[in-house]
Amino acid sequence: MPLYEHVLIARQDLSNAQAEGLIEHFSTVLADNGGTVVGSEYWGVKTMAYKINKNRKGHYAFLRTDAPSAAVQEMERLARLHDDVMRVMSIRVDAHEDGPSVQMQKRDDRGDRGDRPDRGERRERR
Repeated sequence: MPLYEHVLIARQDLSNAQAEGLIEHFSTVLADNGGTVVGSEYWGVKTMAYKINKNRKGHYAFLRTDAPSAAVQEMERLARLHDDVMRVMSIRVDAHEDGPSVQMQKRDDRGDRGDRPDRGERRERR
């Protein structure tokens, strides 16, 4: 079966328990349609780049699934109809990465930024 990654953004006025309940709800929707949830993460409340439905913040959730496309379409349809979900994005991937997602890793563990000069040092201009 194809592998997918999903990100859900829920309204900011939900409690943490309600936001995590959404993860369980959509996990059961996928399971009922023949898919399995490989892993899920609750990223917490984060500030968005722009307002969505008059909200500046939202509860972010991340799901890794192994599901047929019909199950993913049904989950997306129900997410769009759900009043608490503001956005949903699903991406098909070739393989799931091991370990936590980039959002859950500590900044020191990422290692994606090179060494930056101290503020006292100046870069040479060309």
